[in-house]
Amino acid sequence: QVQLVESGGGLVQPGGSLRLSCAASGIIFSANVMAWFRQAPGKEREFVARIWSGGSTLYANSVKGRFTISRDNAKNTVYLQMNSLKPEDTAVYYCTVVGTAYWGQGTQVTVSS
Repeated sequence: QVQLVESGGGLVQPGGSLRLSCAASGIIFSANVMAWFRQAPGKEREFVARIWSGGSTLYANSVKGRFTISRDNAKNTVYLQMNSLKPEDTAVYYCTVVGTAYWGQGTQVTVSS
């Protein structure tokens, strides 16, 4: 059974940082492309970042230069380091195994003063 469990969300002031984690089980993690998406209230889910098994990355323009996706294959975990957070980054953040229907339950990130 595949499980993706996100953690690390919370309330942070504008300009602050958070690191999200997504622990995966039930898959050959090192062979899979992983991604982060987010969904703000009243909006559609949108792509944030992707990381290939070899470590190559891709970012949405809205987070490029502020967010960093990484992975630790020994821990079956993908991370999203978020710096210089803005109120418009407020959303529920989800991780997913790209090309599958596997999604985590999401973790809330709120950026507010």
